[in-house]
Amino acid sequence: MSSLAPVLDPARVQPDVEIVVPVHNEAAGLERSILRLYAHLMSSARFTWQVTVVDNASTDGTSDVAYRLSRHLPGVRAFRLPAKGRGGALKAMWSRSGATVLAYMDVDLSTDLNALLPLVAPLLSGHSDVAIGTRLARGSRTLRGPKREVISRCYNLLLHATLATRFSDAQCGFKAIRADRARELLPLVEDTGWFFDTELLVLAERVGLRIHEVPVDWVDDPDSRVDIVAAARADLFGIARLLLRPPDVAPAGTPLPLATQVTRFALVGVLSTLAYLVMYVALRGTLSAQTANALALLATTVGNTAANRRFTFRVRGRGAVQQQLRGLIAFGAALAVTAGSLALLHRVDASPSRLTELVALVVANLMATVLRFTLLRHWVFRRHRVVGRLRSRPPEPVPTPSSVLPLTTTTGSPR
Repeated sequence: MSSLAPVLDPARVQPDVEIVVPVHNEAAGLERSILRLYAHLMSSARFTWQVTVVDNASTDGTSDVAYRLSRHLPGVRAFRLPAKGRGGALKAMWSRSGATVLAYMDVDLSTDLNALLPLVAPLLSGHSDVAIGTRLARGSRTLRGPKREVISRCYNLLLHATLATRFSDAQCGFKAIRADRARELLPLVEDTGWFFDTELLVLAERVGLRIHEVPVDWVDDPDSRVDIVAAARADLFGIARLLLRPPDVAPAGTPLPLATQVTRFALVGVLSTLAYLVMYVALRGTLSAQTANALALLATTVGNTAANRRFTFRVRGRGAVQQQLRGLIAFGAALAVTAGSLALLHRVDASPSRLTELVALVVANLMATVLRFTLLRHWVFRRHRVVGRLRSRPPEPVPTPSSVLPLTTTTGSPR
């Protein structure tokens, strides 16, 4: 073997890099993949390492294969989790690791292992905080079917449009993070399934961590067990959750990107418009069109300003009353636009239908929206566009075999 291979100590608790391989019902191919990874590390690794196979709720004997490998390969250990979920497996293992850098890769080893050193080297040197393999950057070479290619590209475009992400590939199963950064972010990650990667990267980007991208050679596994439809559905729910309930993780004083603000403002605006239309229809039965419009717009404006204060512009602390007063001035501008549209409509048609009135109001509200966003962004919340700060939370307790999240290690004895 190469002289580069480290002397592996199975009892070592603080290797440079711990590589976690989460598996679920992979008994057929697990041994072949781990032996291939082991041979690569023994011949090429320039750092001390540990490989951890974590079985999450397999039913096909995967844990038995993992146990056998851990018995015969120094530096390889195995754990079994009672709950299914790649994200949960990674969170459990990374939370209890003593390594400097925490990495993971999919068990099918679709990514060329020659990219492992470029992945972890910037983290070991301190140059970067997170590293990801990317199949979508210049220099990568990918062999996969058109269906998965289109799905992957569309998913990452969706992330760019909705969450204003800048990383190129969220789903490549080949990532690493410095352990000190992981301890800060893992308590904030809610997903325990396939969206775990995306959520972790979004949080890392929001707190300003340096994300290093490594173009990789990647060959699709034709025997992949991933349910694309279920994974896509979970990803969409995850994106919606981050939009609707964004965690406080951005650096203090750093405004959200404009694209993110526009997306969130639009979402609040859609909900406000629906509430406005419901209130207008309800009030129009007993009040004139102008009075119903004014009352409905006033009520929804107060709610809209409060929602944009917290959700779109991430404002905390004092100033809510002053901002509401400024918001009411913006409401005056919106009222002028919508009232003017109604007056113009009634001048053209003395007795327009309710549907015509609603159409005119929707168009007028869309026009007023642009003006309102400009006022909110550059005036109402101008001095308060502070995004928040990474919440100071105590680190999660390290999982142990007797902890709330039980881990059954198979390194010592058979199950």
